[in-house]
Amino acid sequence: MALYYNDATVIFLNGDFVKAAEAKMDFYSQSLHYGYSVFEGIRSYKTDNGDTKIFKPVEHYERLKNSALAMNLPYTRDTNHLIDATYEVLKRNDLQDAYIRPVVYAPANMSFAVNTESFIVIEAWEMAPFLGDKLLRVMTSSFQRPNPRGFKIEAKAAGHYVNSILASQEAKAKGFDEALLTDMNDNIAEGPGANMFFEKNGKLVTPPPGNILPGITRATVLQICRALGITVEERLFKADELRNADAAFFCGTAAEVIGWESLDNIPFKKDWNDSVSKVVQAAYKNMIVEKGFEGLIKNKEKVSA
Repeated sequence: MALYYNDATVIFLNGDFVKAAEAKMDFYSQSLHYGYSVFEGIRSYKTDNGDTKIFKPVEHYERLKNSALAMNLPYTRDTNHLIDATYEVLKRNDLQDAYIRPVVYAPANMSFAVNTESFIVIEAWEMAPFLGDKLLRVMTSSFQRPNPRGFKIEAKAAGHYVNSILASQEAKAKGFDEALLTDMNDNIAEGPGANMFFEKNGKLVTPPPGNILPGITRATVLQICRALGITVEERLFKADELRNADAAFFCGTAAEVIGWESLDNIPFKKDWNDSVSKVVQAAYKNMIVEKGFEGLIKNKEKVSA
């Protein structure tokens, strides 16, 4: 059976809970033929008290709605209902530490006419951090992010990720762990599936919205930095400035917060364990397994230890 499911796996499909192995979709769907769908990546965790907690579910499902509307996919689902359905998917599959993938997809339609309906599926499976837990060797990709005037960059649309796949495959074929993409003006943008920050003299810098998908984990990192008094600047910058940074990291729901060893085979100046970036990574881990943001504020000493 497939890596992500087996004969017993249950998914939520258009209002019903069904076996993944028995689920069907229309092979004439616009989503299959044109990559015309939107999705979310969400994580759930087993907390210290043994409960299952979905991390920022409202933010994720609201973004799913906004992505669908931005892409002209009809959307009438209730966020709270979908959150409840997601917890039920986790329960029926006996999952706690899990990755959750809701997808809103289109009906059969070989034309480019606006659809009058859409469908939704919610799947979940066990998944370790997407980029592992070791410092990454990153390369500047030959691929650029799509021109934001040609796409709805703020939407988490499936078709955008062809660009991500090509960039990531290129990096891995050359012996690197992951790629880093620039925008059409050669400013640093983001990774194939994660936002990025770099550190210089105890401060963090990250690309501004405009040519990136402004991630929910990125927003969480900004929230952490405000709580811990870490200065963050959102601005444009080039690869040359990044290569002279003290440290850098990716952040995303799948990747969580993961540091870099080097960019284009140039090591960063600071030992990761001595960096402000490592403090942010520790704070994020504390946040997702303990008591959320409130727990972070009350445990600053633990976070920075």
